[in-house]
Amino acid sequence: MMLLQLFRKKKEIKFERTYPAPIDTVWRAWTRAEELRRWWGPDKTRIRECEVDLRIGGRIYIVMEATEEMGKYAGTRWPMEGAFSLIEEPTRVTVDARSWTEGDEDTTTIKHINDLTLTEGDRGTNLKLHIAITKIGSRARMAAFGMRWGYKAQLDALEHILAQTTRNESQRNEAT
Repeated sequence: MMLLQLFRKKKEIKFERTYPAPIDTVWRAWTRAEELRRWWGPDKTRIRECEVDLRIGGRIYIVMEATEEMGKYAGTRWPMEGAFSLIEEPTRVTVDARSWTEGDEDTTTIKHINDLTLTEGDRGTNLKLHIAITKIGSRARMAAFGMRWGYKAQLDALEHILAQTTRNESQRNEAT
């Protein structure tokens, strides 16, 4: 009960990270389907579908699926669908989204607004991600509470992918 009371008071999740990568590289990681597939989703999930139509009103659709490593959840699918409501390339993007457990959409839907801001600095690109949860389905409270850890895992994976991408770009530049 205390967990639910705590969560009721705070329906926002905020992250701030600095990635040692150019702003354009970080922007592409967030706005291109082929890049999102490389890092989106927490551990023990895979991306089964990923679409990005980067324009105001355009659709973003990502389906995560639990791998066998998740035990009893193996095969469970968690879609996220949204529409872009703000695009300021390459510094800001906002998505009005909803996430749910496939097969139980009525009670597991979480509606949220994801606002991403990127700024370039001396140490790389600073990322600020603000997630405002606007509605939680009757059977989605624990999932909503767990979003913080899911997004943290995703941002960790993004850090790894960006480090690889930056190394590869540096090596290509040295070779030319």
